[in-house]
Amino acid sequence: MLYGSLMQQESVPSSRLARIRAGLPRTALAVVGGLLLALSFPPFDLWPLSVVGVGLLSVLTRGRTARQGAWTGFVFGFPFFLLLLDWLRVIGLDATVGLSAIEALFVSLMGAGLAVSSRLRAWPLWAACLWVAQEWARDRLPFGGFPWGRLAFANTASPFTPLAALGGAPLVTFAVALSGALLAWAVLNFRTSTRATALAGAGAAAAVLAGYAVPVPTKADDTVKVALVQGNVAQPGMDFLGRPMMVLNNHAAATEQLAKDVAAGKAPRPDVVIWPENSSDLNPFLDPVAKDRIDQAVRTVGVPTLVGALVDGPDNQHVQNEGIVWDPVTGPGASYTKQHPVPFGEYVPFRAELSKVITRLQRVARDFYPGKGNGVMQLGPARIGDVICFEVAYDEIVRDTVNQGGRVLVVQTNNATYAESGQPEQQLAMSRLRAVEHGRAVLIAATSGISAVIEPDGTVSQRTKELTAAELSATVALRDGRTVADRVGAAPEWALALGGLLAAGAGVLAGRRSRRKPEAAEADGTPAEAGSLTSVVP
Repeated sequence: MLYGSLMQQESVPSSRLARIRAGLPRTALAVVGGLLLALSFPPFDLWPLSVVGVGLLSVLTRGRTARQGAWTGFVFGFPFFLLLLDWLRVIGLDATVGLSAIEALFVSLMGAGLAVSSRLRAWPLWAACLWVAQEWARDRLPFGGFPWGRLAFANTASPFTPLAALGGAPLVTFAVALSGALLAWAVLNFRTSTRATALAGAGAAAAVLAGYAVPVPTKADDTVKVALVQGNVAQPGMDFLGRPMMVLNNHAAATEQLAKDVAAGKAPRPDVVIWPENSSDLNPFLDPVAKDRIDQAVRTVGVPTLVGALVDGPDNQHVQNEGIVWDPVTGPGASYTKQHPVPFGEYVPFRAELSKVITRLQRVARDFYPGKGNGVMQLGPARIGDVICFEVAYDEIVRDTVNQGGRVLVVQTNNATYAESGQPEQQLAMSRLRAVEHGRAVLIAATSGISAVIEPDGTVSQRTKELTAAELSATVALRDGRTVADRVGAAPEWALALGGLLAAGAGVLAGRRSRRKPEAAEADGTPAEAGSLTSVVP
């Protein structure tokens, strides 16, 4: 009796170890899948791997329990974000690992949902909806969310891209995920059902090709001549500002050189000039030297200029990140304040508590105060829609700017901290998607690159190199019409996300019903059918 009890106790760890060993190949494949998905994003730009990555995760979670699916989702998501967010290494390895782990938790929850919803008929459809639901949550939680890594942002120059004009980034994500899940269905049915394999393959192809049937509105109602000034910084990284006035002098000098080139006939005369975020490294409303330097440069070029600057907030603890319209005659006028400061980069949540533990946070001496209005401003002859840096990743901020009358989108950004890390390319890709989504030209002005001119169809007509002083001149379209995506807003995202969540709930109920059948059969003395859990799966 005692011997049998001891043997039973010894078998528990050994059986657990055997289960762990049996799951290692699946875990390894999930890691590979996450890395493949990361390679679909800039700077690698291998967009077909986004379909492959989704398909692999679908295969690995098919028919698993919620707990198994959650683990598979996490080991898929964690390496994905580690590689995607490698540019955060400038801040520190702990920041990269910490943020990757937090974002991977959302993928873990999705993995659980994929597992339980795979018990349902038409499960590839619900899988695609769950990808939208996962991105919906990451876009908003925590601290206003972090949308990096959305499937749509890997497909800003792919056959899926035109779908953005119908339903924005969420619809692009849905189509990519649907094609990947259908591809998984085809693989899983390859040996057992030729018909199912053919149907799934045809569905995946249709999801890929659907974008070609979507017209992207690009006809200009008017045009404006613009000049984008990239003054560059002394050194990239955390201390890109260098000495006071250095960044401002770089942009002022580049603008004055532009004026000379115009006078000499070497460059076309612009209607407006655009400087990037933080192009003035001092508050021009408090520092008379900074104000005079901007005045001098703007008067020399002789046209309204959009200037990026940090100005004082409502109290001593806050600053505001602004784009300011600077007229060559009247000086500073209308301004836009960044609505969505970056947590732990531009403000510190729970500052009093966390600063004691993470002393590096003390470098963020003052918190950015969020703006309340949109970025629609009159800049010379153009009514622009200004968004600042990371705001281009947030659907509602850009959409609101267009719906309130922005005829061309301007992205003022300062990527000097992350120069040559892949982050500027990722942000450029987001801007390309916004161009198609809203049918607007997008002008990116960056301190150190990448500055770019993007046409309403998402084509990059001009771009600069990183860490070089440069100026781009172009005639760009001004448009008044709105796309379907502008009109429907977030409705497709909410509908698809809700569909995914309801499917996950239905999958849980289906699993419970399948477990009750063998129990009821045993109670009646009837042998349970093998494979009862999978009987609800097509």
